[in-house]
Amino acid sequence: MSTTHHIGDPHIHLEEAESTNDLARELVRDGATHGTTVSADRQTAAKGRQGRGWAGSVPGQIAVSVVVRDGVDRLLPLRAGLAVAQLAGPNARVKWPNDVLIDGRKVAGILVELEGDAAIVGIGVNAAIDVTELPDEVQTRAGSLGLPLEELGDTRRELLDLLADTLDLAPAEVVAALATRDALVGKTIRWGSDEGVAEGIAEDGSLIVRAEDGEQVLLDGGEVHLL
Repeated sequence: MSTTHHIGDPHIHLEEAESTNDLARELVRDGATHGTTVSADRQTAAKGRQGRGWAGSVPGQIAVSVVVRDGVDRLLPLRAGLAVAQLAGPNARVKWPNDVLIDGRKVAGILVELEGDAAIVGIGVNAAIDVTELPDEVQTRAGSLGLPLEELGDTRRELLDLLADTLDLAPAEVVAALATRDALVGKTIRWGSDEGVAEGIAEDGSLIVRAEDGEQVLLDGGEVHLL
C-alpha cells in the first residue's frame, strides 16, 4: 500500500477554526476519503488528550488533522510522533504515547480519535511560536522549533509527506525507527501508583516497562511521568 500521494488531498486550510479534529470528524461522517486534511493557522477550542485544552491561539503553531482509513492501528499516535520528530531534527524525541520533545520541552502533541472505521490524526506543532506568549503554566514545559513564520506553509507540507511515509511503514519498522528517538527508554517512570524502568515500545504500540518487582509490564494507554 502506498499512501504518499493521498495525504493532504484534499486539503482544507482555514485561517481560524475551533478544532481541526472536530472539522475532520464532520468530514468523515460525510464520507471523507483517506488522507483528507484540515489545517488552521489558529484554533480557538483545540483539544488535547483526555479532554484537556491545547494552547492553540498563539501565532506560529501548525495544526493539522488527517483522516486515516487505510491501515488504522494502535501505532497511529507513534507514527505521527515519528513524523514530527523527523521534521524537528536529530535532537527530537518521542515521548510515549503522544508527545514530541526537544531538550525535555514539549514541541508537539498528537491526538488520535476514532470515528466509525476511520481515525482522525490530529497534530499540533510549536513550529514558530514565541514561548513567552504561552500561558504561564506551560511556559516552563513548552518548546518551539524556532522556524520563521513565513516557512509554516512549506513546513506543514513537509510534515504531511513525512506522515505519509510513516503510515506506510510496517510495525517493526516503526518500532525500529522509534528506538533511537525514545524519550523514555532506560528512564524511571511512574504510572498511577506504580514505578518502573521503560524498556522500549512493542509492535502493538504498548510501552514495555520493567516494574520494581522485576515483572515486565505492557502499558497500552494512560499517562506516564518521568522521575
